[in-house]
Amino acid sequence: MIESLERTTATGADGPSAAGLLASIRHARDVENAATARQLDLAAQWADLHPPESIHHAATFSDDGRWGCEVEIPIAGEGCPMVAEFSIAELGAALGTSTMAAKRLVGHALELRHRLPRLWAQVQSGRVPAWRARAVAEATIHTTPALTPEAAAYVDSQVAAVAGRIGPAQLDRLVAETIERYDAAAVDPSTDPEDGYLHVDHRHATLHADDVHYAGTMRFEAELDIADALDLDRALAHGAETLKVLGSEAPLDARRSAALGDLARTQTALDLFAHGAAVAGTTKTADGLPVAREVVLHAHFDATTVGTETVFETTGRLEERQRLVLLAQVQDWCADTRTKVTIAPVVDVNAHLSAPGYDIPARLREQVILRDRTCVFPHCSRPARSCDIDHVIAYDHDAEAEGRPQPGPTQTDNLAALCRSHHRLKTHSAWRYDMTGNGVYEWTSPHGHRYLRDHTGTGPHVPSTDAEPQPPDRP
Repeated sequence: MIESLERTTATGADGPSAAGLLASIRHARDVENAATARQLDLAAQWADLHPPESIHHAATFSDDGRWGCEVEIPIAGEGCPMVAEFSIAELGAALGTSTMAAKRLVGHALELRHRLPRLWAQVQSGRVPAWRARAVAEATIHTTPALTPEAAAYVDSQVAAVAGRIGPAQLDRLVAETIERYDAAAVDPSTDPEDGYLHVDHRHATLHADDVHYAGTMRFEAELDIADALDLDRALAHGAETLKVLGSEAPLDARRSAALGDLARTQTALDLFAHGAAVAGTTKTADGLPVAREVVLHAHFDATTVGTETVFETTGRLEERQRLVLLAQVQDWCADTRTKVTIAPVVDVNAHLSAPGYDIPARLREQVILRDRTCVFPHCSRPARSCDIDHVIAYDHDAEAEGRPQPGPTQTDNLAALCRSHHRLKTHSAWRYDMTGNGVYEWTSPHGHRYLRDHTGTGPHVPSTDAEPQPPDRP
């Protein structure tokens, strides 16, 4: 009925009218904003149902310079309730997103409800779109140093005063000002906040590893001490000019970028008169100098045999960040000064390999990595090369001594790639999975929802048939 009314409004006797289309678009936007606001509220309610003591440890984000598994921090700021870690995976799988995306959703919901209440109220009333509020929550959660509840309240009052209409640059300045204001006062309450700006160290050097261009470039951002910045600028200017004198026709910015790469290799690449190739099996070149570049990348290209020649496709897949890579670019990397190149043997992902005992040999591990490509948990995209290799059916260390057959052998059809977080979830929670084919997995959540996963991604979600889903058994 609603759809037919919208069509009637947008369509006149002679077809769609401009006014009707605009009204329909605005209505669709309002519905979308209301739905995303509702989703934030439901995510907060899900967190309320799952305090840490309900299942397992509190959900956290990692803070070791990447989304890893070392030092961890809560998913929202000080003053927000903690959430059972494994409940986040159930929510993410039901939403068709990664566990990390679900953590962000719950973290933003809690941050808004508990530390940014004015903005939260504006979202729930429809005055501020949820995406704007989530951008503010993301900024207030991940600050260094962390924002106190008082500092977060100051940001909340400033943003709510303009009904959330604040751009990224303005938000960054507001958060930076808040950090300086409240961090300086925390160090010495008698200190004028205006005198505390030097207390916060803004220096950093950040590689934006998730921002990879198709052309094979990445963005590197840094804020340096004035003296260091001037010294680096002079070094890059010298390196760019040297490359130009030696015949480079690249533009100035490209030559400065190349010069920065030369500096990263301790300037050994500036010895441009000795283009020594790396000696196989060693870490030195033919002239005895150390290899300047030994970056480990795993590139895969399809190839066909034409006569006696092997012809590679012009584009391939880079395991790191799951990006496309050009064959010509790899050739340039291999031809660069003092580069060590290693060609790995081809592994048949369809072959059945096995090994005695629990330990997984390198060839079997490589086969699983190439077959699965990523962690095999629903919607997880962590590269398999950085994952654990899990026995789908657990290996029984006492089976041989007690004369029983091994239920979980170390072989191709019983091994899968799981990132550390989802490996722990499979081991210590009620999540279960089976391998239904080579590299094909069926997962069952604690509430009975099922997901099919293979190297192409996660299939359609099959909801539980239980009328009243039961909470998972405690491990």
